[in-house]
Amino acid sequence: MNMNLNCGLIGLPMVGKTTIFNLLTGAGAETSNFLTGKTETNIGRARIPDSRVGYLSELYHPRKTTHAQIQFSDVPGLVRGSSQGKGVGNQFLNAIRNVDMLAHVVRSFSNPDVPHVDDTINPLRDLETVNMELLFADMEIIEKRIERIKAGKKIKKENVIELEVLGKCLQALESEVSINRLDLTPEEKFALRNYSFLTEKPLLLVINTDEQQFKTKTYPGKKELETYASERGLPILEISGKIEMEVSQLPDEDRELFLSDLGVAQSGIDRLARAAYDYLGLISFFTVGDDEVKAWTILKGTEAKRAAGRIHSDIERGFIKAEVVKYHDLKQMGSMAKVKEKGMFRLEGKEYLVVDGDVINFRFNV
Repeated sequence: MNMNLNCGLIGLPMVGKTTIFNLLTGAGAETSNFLTGKTETNIGRARIPDSRVGYLSELYHPRKTTHAQIQFSDVPGLVRGSSQGKGVGNQFLNAIRNVDMLAHVVRSFSNPDVPHVDDTINPLRDLETVNMELLFADMEIIEKRIERIKAGKKIKKENVIELEVLGKCLQALESEVSINRLDLTPEEKFALRNYSFLTEKPLLLVINTDEQQFKTKTYPGKKELETYASERGLPILEISGKIEMEVSQLPDEDRELFLSDLGVAQSGIDRLARAAYDYLGLISFFTVGDDEVKAWTILKGTEAKRAAGRIHSDIERGFIKAEVVKYHDLKQMGSMAKVKEKGMFRLEGKEYLVVDGDVINFRFNV
């Protein structure tokens, strides 16, 4: 079970994608103040903030504490015409075909040292520029595929439904509607399973503001952008890359103070990592002990036996039972001994669906 779910950071050049990527992953990838037309995608892993891991770690004083993680890809800046191969066009599009969701970084900050590719700050226009490229890229794939099916001597039965769905998707894209807004039946979705369309992926908007905009919670064109997003059911996160850089350079004890002065509980980077994790339908269960306290990542709706396989294939193979304690029970009781004394733990079979926050000990024999 491969849990390397991946979030791609996309956007125009010079919007702060790489800065945000570096903050998320601690990668130190090179950022540029000019259009380098860089062509490589940076890939790194971000830690998912979770106060429960902190609490369990204080309870067990383990030798090692491991947070959940999620992979981020920082993709070269997209320019108008990328879908036609302009800039690093097709390479860019291939780089994001394999991500599971997209976080579109939209620039609202102004900074004379970092010119905007279209000269003026206009978040909605930028959002639409990038969206059009994603729509065009999907349309091109669909048109070629439809041609290929129709050129065949005989149309196979499974191609009939594929053609129908592709036609439906093409019609939507031509009216500027993304594929993820179509109401497709499970059968129709199955017909599209091998395509990995860009407009089918979950999309999160990240508005990169300057300090002033972040403090006043306003930026140019905010209202139009919010209307656009709510019509399409897109979540919006406001982050200031500049503030985040400052936060990241502070010692831990000063961070909280700095953030509470800004009136936020969590850094924007933490909120972004968490939002991507939740948006992908991921949850964490925990294993605890003196050796290690660890958060494991699984998809919501995973059965106990498969969750055991996340830890080791032997545990999945020799699965007997899962001893499950709810995190909030453990926190309330203050120790595993008290939880057991009160009979608050349950023995679950292999079909038990693991819930976010379960603290699990797997019984197995090999």
